Amino acid sequence: MLHPELKGNQSRRLPEHGLAEAVSLAAALPNLEVMGAEVVRLAKAHPGHLFGTGKMDELKAKMTEAEVDLVLVDGPVSPVQQRNLEKAWGVKLLDRTGLILEIFADRARTSEGVLQVELAALSYQRTRLVRAWTHLERQRGGFGFVGGPGETQIEADRRAIDDQVIRIKRQLAKVVKTRELHRAARRRVPFPLVALVGYTNSGKSTLFNRMTGAEVLAKDMLFATLDPTMRGLVLPSGRKVILSDTVGFISDLPHELVAAFRATLEEVLEADLILHVRDISHPETEEQAADVGDILETLGVDDDVALIEVWNKIDCLSPETRAALLVQDARRGDVQAVSALTGEGVEALVETIEQRLGEEKTEETLTLAFTEGRRRAWLHQAGVIVSETAQDSGHRVTVRWTARQKADYGAL
Repeated sequence: MLHPELKGNQSRRLPEHGLAEAVSLAAALPNLEVMGAEVVRLAKAHPGHLFGTGKMDELKAKMTEAEVDLVLVDGPVSPVQQRNLEKAWGVKLLDRTGLILEIFADRARTSEGVLQVELAALSYQRTRLVRAWTHLERQRGGFGFVGGPGETQIEADRRAIDDQVIRIKRQLAKVVKTRELHRAARRRVPFPLVALVGYTNSGKSTLFNRMTGAEVLAKDMLFATLDPTMRGLVLPSGRKVILSDTVGFISDLPHELVAAFRATLEEVLEADLILHVRDISHPETEEQAADVGDILETLGVDDDVALIEVWNKIDCLSPETRAALLVQDARRGDVQAVSALTGEGVEALVETIEQRLGEEKTEETLTLAFTEGRRRAWLHQAGVIVSETAQDSGHRVTVRWTARQKADYGAL
């Protein structure tokens, strides 16, 4: 495992922590044993083979001694660099994007997850065709009717990938349509949606299982959960909510996957409340939180959506750090310190969820005459309208409101 560190790199991460995360990524793949890992500091990236010739020879000697079959580079590697390094070292090479794609391909279970991974992998492969066809001059001959050199093999391969992409996108459109129907059905049921988000391996699935009694795969590894899972949760008052466990975020997530998994993360956009689960014991917990914030912003999550920071894994802290943390927790209303493993603080978290969701909402259908413009304007201003249709006698309006809003409306 190699972690290239360019001189003057402005990353918010320490290279040693970045390398440790990359090793954890590799450990998430079955049948893969990491023989060694190091940070390789570079003045600048060589355009042809990333590393300088001296460093390449030094690394090759280490690989030969360790009998390495696969080299993982924690960072972007261009198709040309990958081809040249594989040729020079006589091994297969994967960059960070390729490694994450391998993990996602191994873990995806639902039909949508499998299609999303396949789409992301095709987008990645399309840029790497230079690896498969180094002899770009090879061409398939034309029929001779129009002359010209015919079609190059790389163009034919690219076209074949494009055809596959179109096919997968059509299949995905059907799956997304089904998900939208399910989502629309949930909107008609007045249960608030609470979404768990957080950096990968922050303990979301363990917390999800603790709160709902579910048995979602929860392991101490990156990307243990890929496919979104939903379960009902009954709050202390007897009110019901839907809790959603989502895929973990990670720094430098390949852009192919950000686009491909957008549909998977749409539950977050629909959420009434977001629980941002943090591994508070991790040395880079602040940097991880910043990465999650960046991705939420990329997804288009509004600032006005209620959010609670859940500081998880307090059981891993020293007694002094833990005591200081609990004092900070008591001062801030938007933070809850918990241990999903032992259950400490989870009851208080559930109570906080109830408080933050506010009053329970019910759905009703009203019929307003055209003369009741003031009442209709009030409904729009209050933001309680779910749907509205015009009829001969007036407007048929479906609203979702609290008992207090209903009383205010009745007093008009």
